[in-house]
Amino acid sequence: MGLHLLLRNLSSPAPEYSKNKMGNSDIVLVAGATGGVGRRVVDILRMKGIPVRVLVRNEEKARRMLGPDIDMVIGDITKEGTLKPEYFKGVKKVINAVSVIVGPKEGDTPDRAKYSQGIKFFEPEIKGDSPEMVEYNGMKSLINAVKGSVGLQNGKLVYGFEGNVSRTLDWGALDDVVMGGVSESTFQIDPNGSENGGPTGVFKGVVSTANNGGFTSARTRNFPLPEDLSAYDGLELRLKGDGRRYKLIIRTSPDWDTVGYTGSFDTIEGQWQSVRLPFSSLRPIFRARTVSDAAPFNPSKIISLQLMFSKFEYDGKLNPTFVEGAFQLPLSSIRSYIKDPITPRFVHVSSAGVTRPDRPGLDLSRQPPAVRLNKELGFILTFKLKGEDLIRESGIPYTIVRPCALTEEPAGADLIFEQGDNITGKISREEVALICVAALESPYGSGKTFEVKSVIPFSEPFTVDPENPPPEKDYNVYFKTLKDGITGKEILEPVS
Repeated sequence: MGLHLLLRNLSSPAPEYSKNKMGNSDIVLVAGATGGVGRRVVDILRMKGIPVRVLVRNEEKARRMLGPDIDMVIGDITKEGTLKPEYFKGVKKVINAVSVIVGPKEGDTPDRAKYSQGIKFFEPEIKGDSPEMVEYNGMKSLINAVKGSVGLQNGKLVYGFEGNVSRTLDWGALDDVVMGGVSESTFQIDPNGSENGGPTGVFKGVVSTANNGGFTSARTRNFPLPEDLSAYDGLELRLKGDGRRYKLIIRTSPDWDTVGYTGSFDTIEGQWQSVRLPFSSLRPIFRARTVSDAAPFNPSKIISLQLMFSKFEYDGKLNPTFVEGAFQLPLSSIRSYIKDPITPRFVHVSSAGVTRPDRPGLDLSRQPPAVRLNKELGFILTFKLKGEDLIRESGIPYTIVRPCALTEEPAGADLIFEQGDNITGKISREEVALICVAALESPYGSGKTFEVKSVIPFSEPFTVDPENPPPEKDYNVYFKTLKDGITGKEILEPVS
């Protein structure tokens, strides 16, 4: 049975799903899940066994369409107050298929048959909220709502100084004097000590093994609210090494004397370097001993950080770089990171033609109706482009899919992927949904904006023989052809 037929026959309750490729806690949020593309996206994700949550405005319609068991939250991206933080717990990726509603001026059938034929075949008008409200203001609200849970390409600054951005923490010394030793340390800010001449933190002191001592550390106060870094894979420290091995200890409990999830790292003497500590590598340690029955590290509940220089490693082992005396570790930043290869966290369905209304020298008679009627349709493409720009500027790893005219035909036709916003044609909604889901797993699609159509001209219908369906596509073949930074706006912007 072809995939397009299988999707049409999917019903609720959902079937037995295959193993989830993304991991059971990685929920994909689908916004616009009752639209023509969105509901197909939901079906494909379910078929793949990927946990899905839908953001919809109309609960009754969504239950009827997607089934009573769907994980659903009710909200409207044009009303930011309806996008409650708890809606996005566990969400790691987003497919946004929300679009302003365009319909025939003369009305439509209950199942929107005229709309399904495409804008080419009716006199269109905007129904409901304006393009500015949906495509721009709504996009801004959605990005703000999901940014914390899906993560940023360059990570989140947890501590330190980067350019004009800074985030300070209150560090205090915690040395072996608590056990009768005589070591001492401090954590200070050097206003000109960074590699660029700006401010940096400095963990420094004198360590001694006298009186059975042998460690120094600096620990932050407990954060007012837990730091949620569940969207990331670890912490990256930017520091100037001194050839010694240090530890970073992360606590997820507000209790003072509790398990610390610990990673050791070596430094290179006299060099600024970036050190990555994957969350998966952290060991649960209590008083230098591994706690074998400790709970797994929870990156969504980080309460405090601690830097340590110690004679001891773990479980009786010694630090091979330990020497008594003075030490100094400049630390300019601690930030979370997403490991390579980075795949998209936000896939957005936009539209071909978004850069064309203001393009000089364009023959509008050869363009799709939305380009010709951009002003009459509330500047629909103008605001779609502004919404795209919000995504590109957000810092979230993204893919922006710009389909040509959408049809109800099955997936399976050969495709043309282009960049620069020049092509016209048609493509099935089902194919667009398949492309969106494939993009979630493709590093080649990350950071890309592209147009897509099938090779079949408008004048020819596309059908599939159920006895001989087309093979499933490897969309990476297409994603690999795409380049960064091409949106079609290049033509609109004067060369300086």
